[in-house]
Amino acid sequence: MTMPAVLLLFVFAYIPIAGNVIAFQFFSPYAGNGFFESLANSTWVGLEQFQRMVNDRYFWNALENTLVFSFLQLVLFFPLPIALAILINSFLHSKVRAWAQAVLYLPHFFSWVLVITVFQQIFGGAGLIAQTARNHGFADGFDLMTDPGFFKFLITAQLIWKDAGWGIIVFLAALAAVNHELYESAAVDGAGRWRRMWHVTLPALRPVIALLLVLQIGGMLTVGMEQFIIQRTAVGPGTSEVLDTYVWFAGIKNGQFSYAAAVGIVKGIFSLALILAANKVAHAMGEAGVYKKS
Repeated sequence: MTMPAVLLLFVFAYIPIAGNVIAFQFFSPYAGNGFFESLANSTWVGLEQFQRMVNDRYFWNALENTLVFSFLQLVLFFPLPIALAILINSFLHSKVRAWAQAVLYLPHFFSWVLVITVFQQIFGGAGLIAQTARNHGFADGFDLMTDPGFFKFLITAQLIWKDAGWGIIVFLAALAAVNHELYESAAVDGAGRWRRMWHVTLPALRPVIALLLVLQIGGMLTVGMEQFIIQRTAVGPGTSEVLDTYVWFAGIKNGQFSYAAAVGIVKGIFSLALILAANKVAHAMGEAGVYKKS
C-alpha cells in the first residue's frame, strides 16, 4: 500500500538530487538538445559557484534575514499552538471547543494573497487603523505594511494568524490521549489547575513538543517564499530577501542555474546539520525526537 507513495517520493524527490551536479558546472540549458546533452556540454568549474556564494554580500544578507525570521517564528509562533491547545482543551462544553478550533483553524485554508490583503486592509496606509487615526485628528503616515523595521514582526504575525490553528490539531490529539484519571488523582492530592497543567498536561505533550521542535529547527532555513515575494516591493529586497527568494531570483529569473543549485546544496547541508543537532539534544533530554537513538 505504501509503494505508490514511495515511488512518487523516489521519482520527484530523490532522483532530482542527481541534478545538483550542475552546481559544479557553468550550466546552460541551451548547450544541447535536452537536459542530459546540455549537462554533458556544460563547462566544469569545480567549486567556483561556492566561492562566488561566499563572496556575495547579497547571499549573506539573505542568510541573515532568514535566521532572524526563523528565530522570531521559533520564539513567538511555536509556543502559541501549545498554549491555545491547552486553553481549548480546558473548555468544558464540547461545542465551545469545536467552535474555537474551527475559528482558529479556518485561516490555514486562506492563500497568502488573501492573508496579506486582510493585513493590508487593517495595517496599511489606507487601512482601518490609519483611517481611524486620521478621523481623530492624528497625523498621517501610518503604514506598517511598508515599514522595513516592522517587517519581521509583520511576517511573524501573518504566520501566527494563518497557521497557529493548524498546529493546534496535533497537540489536541496528544491531549485527547491523556488518561483523565491522572487529573482526578492530582485533584484529589490537592493540585490546582496550574499544578495539573504543569505535572500532567505538559509531560503528556512533551514528546510531541520535542518532535515538532526538532522539525522546526531543521526547517529554520526554509521560511517560505510566496509570503515574501508578494511583499517584496513594499519593503524592498534588502529587508525581505531570504534564501528561498534569493535562490528563485538567481536561478529562475536571472538564469543562473548553477549558482542557485550551489546555494541550495549549502542550505540543504546546514538544514541536515541543524536537524541532527536538534535531535541529539532531544535524545539528551530523554525524548525520541525524529528518530530513536540507536
